[in-house]
Amino acid sequence: MTEVGRARRRKEDARLVTGRTRWTDNIQMPGMLYVAFLRSPMAHARITRVDTSAARGRPGVVAVYSGRDFAAEQGSLPCAWPVSEDVVIPDHPPMAVSEVRYVGEAVACVVATDRYKAADALDAIEVDYEPLPAVLDMREALTEDSPKVHESGNKAFTWTFSGGDIDAAFTGAPVVVEREYVQQRLIPTAMEPRAVVASTDGETFTIYSATQIPHVLRVMLAVTTGIPEHKLRVIAPDVGGGFGSKLQVTAEEVLTLLITRRLGKPVKWTESRSEGNLTVHHGRDQIQRISVAAERDGRLRGIKVDLLADMGAYLMLVTPGVPLLGAFMYNGIYKMDAYHFACTGVFTTKMPTDAYRGAGRPEATYALERVMDELAAELGMDPMEIRRRNWIRHEEFPYTTIAGLTYDSGNYEAATDRAMTLFGYDKLRAEQADRRERRDPVQLGIGISTYTEMCGLAPSRVLGSLAYGAGGWEHANVRMLPTGKVEVVTGSSPHGQGHVTAWSQIAADALGVPFEDVSVIHGDTAIATKGMDTYGSRSLVVGGMAVLQACEKVKEKARQVAAHMLEASADDVEFDQGSFRVRGTGAAKTIQEIAFAVFAAHDLPDGFEPRLDADATFDPENFSFPHGTHLCAIEVDTETGQSRIRSYVAVDDVGKVVNPLIVEGQVHGGLAQGIAQALYEEAVYDSEGNLLTTTMADYLIPSAADLPDFVTDRTETPATSNPLGVKGVGEAGTIASTPAVVNAIVDALRPHGVHDVRMPCTPERIWRTLQSVNGGAA
Repeated sequence: MTEVGRARRRKEDARLVTGRTRWTDNIQMPGMLYVAFLRSPMAHARITRVDTSAARGRPGVVAVYSGRDFAAEQGSLPCAWPVSEDVVIPDHPPMAVSEVRYVGEAVACVVATDRYKAADALDAIEVDYEPLPAVLDMREALTEDSPKVHESGNKAFTWTFSGGDIDAAFTGAPVVVEREYVQQRLIPTAMEPRAVVASTDGETFTIYSATQIPHVLRVMLAVTTGIPEHKLRVIAPDVGGGFGSKLQVTAEEVLTLLITRRLGKPVKWTESRSEGNLTVHHGRDQIQRISVAAERDGRLRGIKVDLLADMGAYLMLVTPGVPLLGAFMYNGIYKMDAYHFACTGVFTTKMPTDAYRGAGRPEATYALERVMDELAAELGMDPMEIRRRNWIRHEEFPYTTIAGLTYDSGNYEAATDRAMTLFGYDKLRAEQADRRERRDPVQLGIGISTYTEMCGLAPSRVLGSLAYGAGGWEHANVRMLPTGKVEVVTGSSPHGQGHVTAWSQIAADALGVPFEDVSVIHGDTAIATKGMDTYGSRSLVVGGMAVLQACEKVKEKARQVAAHMLEASADDVEFDQGSFRVRGTGAAKTIQEIAFAVFAAHDLPDGFEPRLDADATFDPENFSFPHGTHLCAIEVDTETGQSRIRSYVAVDDVGKVVNPLIVEGQVHGGLAQGIAQALYEEAVYDSEGNLLTTTMADYLIPSAADLPDFVTDRTETPATSNPLGVKGVGEAGTIASTPAVVNAIVDALRPHGVHDVRMPCTPERIWRTLQSVNGGAA
């Protein structure tokens, strides 16, 4: 039985679930010190005085620092994606020196013998601020009279992109529908808060961090601090979730390293949950104006998108590039004559935004799928029918879209037909009609999301054309040990995706060894020396393919040795299920026998180096394009605004599946996050720039009890961009689910004159929307 496609329980789960593992906060070292950060209570102010003298005398305090103490060495936190030639990238000191620009920005720190003494001593630091006006509204920030976040102004960049003749598409169009949608600000909430441990032996430095990007972090720490890269080792031990929030080079990582360099002692910092809500980069926060031009029969002529994207106070690692990842996806699965996209990045005095699960693609899919429903309503058509009339048919693949991407494979018809069957679409529509006719106060809404996404962040040449500061390749090393066991070293560092299991399955099949005989090593830049890390649903489609390529190289080396041992030509040696056989004879050697023979090196082919290890770097020629159809049925009480998801069906096409259990887990997790944006989550600031949702009592995250049972299924159209035919799955659920849920709510309320409910669609917000359209108080 082959391993690829088998529903294996994850190897790593036993130790992760029972806690028999190593998180960054578990790490203890002799003489370890602990750091706590004093954070600005003001959204915008000049720092006129920082007095640390009283804090220095507190029990257990070893050192106290302000931003001025590090001004000469802390550098500026990096932005690796300068999206345009005129993009404004302000200096971003890890610890503020003269001015703060968001609540939560670090202004001082205490280093003490335990974390509680460090936290207690923060109260003794005195900071004087000269208040400056907060800048919170993106539109107002771009006006001439707005206070400035930075001296350069509040506009970070403007970026435009076009395909086809957009003026011709809209001129004389029989139907034009224009809508504005708000992507509320979200706070990524990983199970494990951020944590950093830094140590030094006086010459080299080791950083343990709960990070998604140990390799990128190493490079950027070297650039920022001036510590030579070969003197830095970054280790990401087991990491409890990230969702993009740990795709970052943080102030705390830089400062912990600098404190260690200054004191010569190991130093640890672990954030509290409230601290994390303030200072983990936020997600989304966009205003989307989308216009669609169409014929009377529903055929799309063109789409225009005008986007305002809140950057927050600074540009962090990939902040300006996040909305642009959606620029290529506002056309979705649909054919059209023209497309135009414009994005303006805006500085405000809020926590910076950056990548959050889906990164630009959920936003694009939401606006597109919402406006497709609005177009259907304008034309009096069933919203599924208008999609069918415009999507790319399966026989048209590969298809180059109006945005210039070539979708290599897909079958939207098959995924949709399967979803509608599982959902009982026609029966639910009949029930909906009956409820409307009876004027039932509890109305039924049906929401549709037919999505695709670009993932497997690569290829390097395309990323270079977009001014991205790194490549999209991934690296792996496969080592055959003398006893025939296998070590896979991967540059793709997991934080919950199941790499250890999936990579073991790939290697087991490729090398013909038992699944149990493969171990996977990751996350340590001294061992996994090369990598581009984990984000953008790239782990399997890029990192897994590097593993497969390295296995093929190992197998080819072993073939040469097998031919020598069997006294045959290598061309006559076949490999099957772990054995090399001479074609037409019974002579054979197992790969384990060959591994030991190479170790002994007594009788090898002339010039053969006695090792079967192999490295591979995979850089795909194209992105991968998973797709699917998600359908949601929601009951909405028009008297109270309460909504309840009655059924949810997700049929996804992620190409060939390596492990169905892992895919199911990724889909379920993605659905939870997408539904959370639709119904529950929102980061809220007051008029002074204070974050009001600093605790989990204020920032509402749904539990399993708040979510419905999901019906999931798959269709399969293999990708052509990699040898296994796999596509990404990590972000699919998040991308597809939000518009499905909101479309269902609006569909339920459309007879009442509602064409939008701003997210999150809480009962109060639904009720106020109904009151507004019915002439009541909003």
